[in-house]
Amino acid sequence: MSLFHINDLTVDVPGRRLLDGIGLDLPAGRAIALIGHNGSGKSTLLKALARQIAARGQVTFEGRPLADWHPRDYARRLAFLPQTPPPAEGMLVRELVALGRYPWHGALGRFGPRDHRAVADAMAECGIEAFADRLVDTLSGGERQRVWLAMMVAQEAGTLLLDEPISALDIAHQVEVLALVRSMCHAQNRSAVIVLHEVNMAARFCDHIVALKGGRVVLQGSPLDLMRPATLRDIYGLPMQVLTRDDGSPIAIPA
Repeated sequence: MSLFHINDLTVDVPGRRLLDGIGLDLPAGRAIALIGHNGSGKSTLLKALARQIAARGQVTFEGRPLADWHPRDYARRLAFLPQTPPPAEGMLVRELVALGRYPWHGALGRFGPRDHRAVADAMAECGIEAFADRLVDTLSGGERQRVWLAMMVAQEAGTLLLDEPISALDIAHQVEVLALVRSMCHAQNRSAVIVLHEVNMAARFCDHIVALKGGRVVLQGSPLDLMRPATLRDIYGLPMQVLTRDDGSPIAIPA
């Protein structure tokens, strides 16, 4: 099943084309990585799918043209986490997670049993129950990312769009966050589209890879399709070696 079908997607800003006729089929129920060098169009593509920026072309989501989705219906099916989430100063973890229920009852709606259950289930799935009554800004970077993910889970969205969710984290928290996202997809039949810079993390934790260069698609395929020296050189413009770990999985290093 196709999650997004994208045809001739183009994004322009004054004096520059950010995406140039993108064509893609993104599969549902997978963790999908968007990779490429800085300025390749990864975040622009994610924002276009999230309807955060204007774009030309044809995009369908779950078989319906993007333009046909009512904003509230779209928010109930899809959650977007920007690279820099908004500040949450003075907010408890449970309060932030509860914001995920906004598309279901609006600003003035009352919390009901379904809302309380969704928040509790989201905190349990993301392993943050112990933080429920702590201030968000007292948590570590990795803990905060899990809180934001829990907010998206509480939204009951089947698709998560994540813009560089591990960019400010140490290696241990990078692994923790990406393992959680992969589990969300495989165990709960969600879909995730994730902007990543680290090619080895993309190959390890994602099922499907899309590589961009200069606003165009240069690869879409499996992690094994990505982890080839010639392919990596085409994407990043430098020689790369691909080694094999003890478990048989590939790892790329500069040559």
